[in-house]
Amino acid sequence: MTFLWLVAGAALVVALVGWRQARAMARRQQQLTQMYWELKYQHGELRQELQRLSSGGAPPEPPVSRPTEQVIPLSSLRR
Repeated sequence: MTFLWLVAGAALVVALVGWRQARAMARRQQQLTQMYWELKYQHGELRQELQRLSSGGAPPEPPVSRPTEQVIPLSSLRR
């Protein structure tokens, strides 16, 4: 009977160690994912800056204006 308690205790210790390691790996994966997206964002910013500088320092093109919202009467939608 004592042997079974020892096996159960050892299994509990192994499970707790595994759970702790899994949490640490999940935390590390989250940090790496955050770092990846930050690096990707910075890379895009640097690419735009390089394009702007290599184009002779020309001012960036003005943004395309959105069309204004218009109300369309329902009678014009009838078929």
